[in-house]
Amino acid sequence: MKILWVGIVVGLLCLREVVNGYELVGFNATELSHFEAHGASLAVANDPLMVGLTLIQSAAAKGAVCLDGTLPGYHLHRGSGSGANSWLIQLEGGGWCNNVRSCVYRKKTRRGSSTYMEKEIPFTGILSSNPEDNPDFFNWNRVKLRYCDGASFLGDTQDKDAQLEFRGQRIWSAAMEDLMSKGMSLAGQALLSGCSAGGLASILHCDEFRDLFPKTTKVKCLSDGGLFLDVIDVSGGRTLRNFYNGVVDLQGVKQNLPRMCTDHLDPTLCFFPQNLIASIKTPLFLLNAAYDSWQIQASLAPPTADPQGYWHECTLNHGKCTLSQIQFLQGFRIQMLNVIKDFSKSNQNGLFINSCFSHCQSERQDTWFADDSPLIGSQPIAIAVGNWYFGRAAVKAIDCAYPCDKTCHNLIFK
Repeated sequence: MKILWVGIVVGLLCLREVVNGYELVGFNATELSHFEAHGASLAVANDPLMVGLTLIQSAAAKGAVCLDGTLPGYHLHRGSGSGANSWLIQLEGGGWCNNVRSCVYRKKTRRGSSTYMEKEIPFTGILSSNPEDNPDFFNWNRVKLRYCDGASFLGDTQDKDAQLEFRGQRIWSAAMEDLMSKGMSLAGQALLSGCSAGGLASILHCDEFRDLFPKTTKVKCLSDGGLFLDVIDVSGGRTLRNFYNGVVDLQGVKQNLPRMCTDHLDPTLCFFPQNLIASIKTPLFLLNAAYDSWQIQASLAPPTADPQGYWHECTLNHGKCTLSQIQFLQGFRIQMLNVIKDFSKSNQNGLFINSCFSHCQSERQDTWFADDSPLIGSQPIAIAVGNWYFGRAAVKAIDCAYPCDKTCHNLIFK
């Protein structure tokens, strides 16, 4: 497989390869979308397949609209041959908005309006149509559902004064209904996946996705970079919990969270995967970096928790972390492993937790499946996910602690 290394400028983001990692210039830590694959693909296959945007015309009548009231959409590439009746749904990520001001800003971007969405995007990694780049899913019906609500496809309310529509749950339902009418109802096998905020959504909607199909259909879910932890930040606060509280309250998320969780926990805590994964009935695979770059920057050591900037250089480049900072990050990894301990005991679930400073690895070709892609043991991510999905082998791959893994494609920011 030949990989073409490219630098792509996305907004303020510029990327270039550095030794055993990538350098990202001008990163704004509040923009989780910069980490995600199609917007900032660090390595793409030669001549990637470009797939056009389809707007869901039936969505408006259902009130299933983006933040600004425009129609939601997806990109669909039809399957063929042995994959003609198999479906892969990839939920786009891109952060969340937790107050009126941030949501008003968001509705003027591709994360809140289909007006600003790219009319076609490259399908790479798990979405690739090339068997050399995507050996198990290349000929499936592959769908990228665009993310334009700001609450992981889960909100359902509105703010008339601010002209904001929080209709993530309706978008999810309208998209699934539309795809079922286009042949997904006949699927023999299906996989719901997602990256980052989309990886959280693939957890939140996993059992709902399973219920769309008859029991004879093989249905599983994959969360990539979606294992957001409820952790204490470097100042002793709860940055991400406070942020999620705004998302849940503003966007009417509570009504769509699992009752099994909200019956005994605060709704905000039920937006965290650690309080959900044990009760999900559908087979689920968790793909996550143990030193998740986004969580380090926006949850563990954001500027609000580090006003003196003690952590600034470390969050941009792990090579500049002090010994005590590395020890703190090792504690984060241990918390992640504790969260998945019971989950991993189920034979139907899968894991790939690599000790990398990264975020989202399934849509990037260089991390999904390439000559030098990340490994645990001798197994790249694409093979691990395929082995788990098709039952070729049990996959509970947990890496040794940093700095043992020399196969990482670590993200380095400048």
